Order: sequence, then structure tokens, then C-alpha cells
Amino acid sequence: MRRKGLHKLALLTLCSGLLLAGCTGGPAKKVEQQSSIKVMYHDESYFFQQYGDLFTMKHPNINIEVVSTQGLYRSGNGETDYEKAFKELVEKEQPDVLMLNTGNFETFASEGKLQEIDTLIGRDKYDTETIYPGLLDLLKEKGEGKLYGLSPSFYGTVIYYNADLFEKYGVEIPHDGMTWQEIMDTARRFPTEGDEKTRVYGYGNQYGGMTLDNLASQISRTQGLQLINADTMKLTLNTDSWKQVYKLALDGIESNAIYNPKSGFTGGTMEEYYQSQPFLMGRMAMTVESSYLLQNMKEAKNSIKDYKPFKIGMAAGPVDPALPDKTRDLYFNEVFSIRANSPNVDAAWEFIKFINGEEYAKVKSRTMNNGLLSRMGFSKEFDGQSLDVFYKLKPVADDSNRNMDKIPSDFYAQYQPIVDRELGLVKDKSKSLDEALKTIQDEAQVALDKAVKDQAEKKQKGDSGEESAGSSNQDGASAEVITITK
Repeated sequence: MRRKGLHKLALLTLCSGLLLAGCTGGPAKKVEQQSSIKVMYHDESYFFQQYGDLFTMKHPNINIEVVSTQGLYRSGNGETDYEKAFKELVEKEQPDVLMLNTGNFETFASEGKLQEIDTLIGRDKYDTETIYPGLLDLLKEKGEGKLYGLSPSFYGTVIYYNADLFEKYGVEIPHDGMTWQEIMDTARRFPTEGDEKTRVYGYGNQYGGMTLDNLASQISRTQGLQLINADTMKLTLNTDSWKQVYKLALDGIESNAIYNPKSGFTGGTMEEYYQSQPFLMGRMAMTVESSYLLQNMKEAKNSIKDYKPFKIGMAAGPVDPALPDKTRDLYFNEVFSIRANSPNVDAAWEFIKFINGEEYAKVKSRTMNNGLLSRMGFSKEFDGQSLDVFYKLKPVADDSNRNMDKIPSDFYAQYQPIVDRELGLVKDKSKSLDEALKTIQDEAQVALDKAVKDQAEKKQKGDSGEESAGSSNQDGASAEVITITK
């Protein structure tokens, strides 16, 4: 096929350069006979760029067939329909390796659709000691105590701070395990005077304004609060926990220490884009962001003429006060699992072992394009900044979105206008926060009840009158299958 020649060229290049150590070192245990595996992934080209080329070089006897899920995204279906179509595609194509996200990994594991890999790890004495322990624990938690997959990378957030601003204004620098209350209190210690485009801000979102609603959402996610109890289909907004979150957010917004410009970046050059971000420009004391901010800062230094660098620091957090050494702000988009009853378990396991192993980590430690490496000890720093802080807290499951696929998608279009109206009244001092939250709770509950009823009626009509259409949809599920033969 057209990619065959490209693969040979890529393999020769990699073997002569980046993977010299991997090509000449002693081979790991391999599947001896020629075999093939099907891997389900969202994009065929990116799969080989990120995983397939490196694996094929190490295991030329294992052919790779990719089942792409791109067609499912292009269909424009809602989340519930996507998950249904995803499952149908798995049943139709029977892939050996599944690439899952946080949500469907847990679902597939609980439904018995994944191969337990603890026994394979034990059989091959596969080293998991240097894999981020907290991540393994989280994967086991989602597998009800058993390990059903591994994730080569993850995403997490930390508290970034401008150490020069803290020194200039005599404010104690952030520490690991800070709560949102401590962050807001610290933000208020910075001056609030000056023009919007030149003044200093105590805290803010790097890429836009921090409204009352999205600041409250950020705080609530750290504390694991659910907006809706998906089991009872009842909103939980008018509770003490949510009131405390919104009160903390409101106090922060009203202190004028939070970055919330009247208008954000609307277009222009890359230099103008970077200049619109106050943390990058040294005018924001703190922000909570992922590791991507480090890459963004490096690019800004190279893009902005006469850029003035500053000393930055990072602290682990923010944390829920009830869980001071843990974090919910960690997630993984790519968990690789073996489908239960796969006829190619050994070959599939070789693939999962490799992309979670040390050789793979050595190569990928040079970039941060796919998040932070789960295999520790390889990505130690980026642009002079230590990455140890991302591994300090123990991740715990974020249940704030658990079972949210049960919520009708129509509900959210009705919910947000209610929130915007009521919080606008709070901002204008026309209504108290407690009154606004009660109104949001009452009106949104009516909207949710109606959306649930409408969804049930649609489903009933579909089950009774459109059974044939459902089977037709399965047959027509979009699958791009690409075979690479060496």
C-alpha cells in the first residue's frame, strides 16, 4: 500500500537516529510467529506517528490494522449516540486493542468487555514500579480493584506562579496542597489599581476572562461536586456545598483581583495572541493550568520581540480541603486495553507493554505533545522547569461527571441561559446569591424533568417504530480500516 514505503523509510530513519539504543539493545520477549492485531484509535495517521511506527520497528513480525473512529466524530451525533455507535463499532470490527477514555474505560471494564492484565504483568515480570503509582491506583479503582489497561500519558494541572511578582510585593509564595480558599486569599494581596492592559492580577485563567460561573465550576471540580445526581435526576445546586463554592468565587470576583477583561483576544498575529495572555506577559501572579502552559511559554519567548522573562514556580494543587494530599484534576484520554475474548492476546499485550515501557518513554521524553509520561524518570524537566510537581499528589476519581451521559443533551441549552440571567442579577446587586441559586435550582429542575420526559418519549417511539432503522445504523457505522503489511 501507499504507506508501506513510507513506513520502511521512517523505520530506517528512527533506527539510525532517535532509537539507536532501542534498536541495538537486547530484545524483550516477543511473539515469535507472524501475527496481526487490530487497534481501535481515533486517527490512523496520528496513531502511527505516535505509537505504530516505533512499535513496528521493535516488532516487525506483528502487523497492525487500524480501526479508525474518526467517522463517529464526524457524524455529529450527541454524546449518548456517540457512545452507542462506539460500542457498535467494537462489536462489528472486534479489535484486539481498544483506545479508551476515562469514561468508557470504566464502562467497558464493568461490563466484562476487557481482558484483565494483572496476570500478564505477573507472567512476564513486566516492570510497573516506575509507572506513576497514583495513576495505576486510579486505573485499578475504575476496574473495581483489577487492572484492565495502561495509559502511557496523562494530563494534570498545577498552580503556576510568577515568583518575581511575589518577591516584589512581599507575598509568601504558593505551597503544595493549597486550597481554593488559600488561592483566593493570596490573590487579594496583590494590587488592583491600573489599566486593564497594564495592571497586575492576583489570579486568572490564562486564556480568557474568569466569570463567576466558570470560577465556581473550577472550584467545584476540585471538590468533586456534582451539579446533577444522575441516579435521581435532581439538581444539587441549592445545597450548602454549592453555596460555599459560589460564595468563594463571588468574593474572589468582587475583590477585583481576578482577571476578567471586558473583551478577550479577537484575532491578530501570534505575537499579539501571546501578549493578550497576562501570565505569559508577567502581569498575573497565579494561574492553574496543565503542562501545556510550559510549552506555550517557551513559544512566547521565541515569538515576542524584546520579551521580558521572569522566574516561575509551580506548586501541587489546588486540593479539596477534605483530601489535602490528593487531586481530582488529573485525567487520561488514552487508556489501552485488550478486548475480552481477543484471539491475539499475546500480540496485543506486546503492543501495550511497549508503549508503556522504558524504550518508548526515552523517545517521547523529548516532547510534551501528548501530555505527561506515566513512566516516571524520563521527562524530568521542560525548558528548565522540573516536572516533579505533577507527580506529587495522588489522583482520585473525579465523580463530578459520573453518569452524566444519562442527562439529555437538550437540557444544557435551557440551563445556561437561566444561570447567566440569575448570576447577572447577582453581579448587578439586584439579587442575593442564595436567592439566585434557589431560582436556578427550581427553574432548571423543571427544564430537566421535561427533557427527561421528552427523551423517554422519543426512545419509546424509536423502540416501537424504528427498530429496523437501528440495525441499519449499526451496519452503516463508519469504520476506516487500514492494513499495514511488512
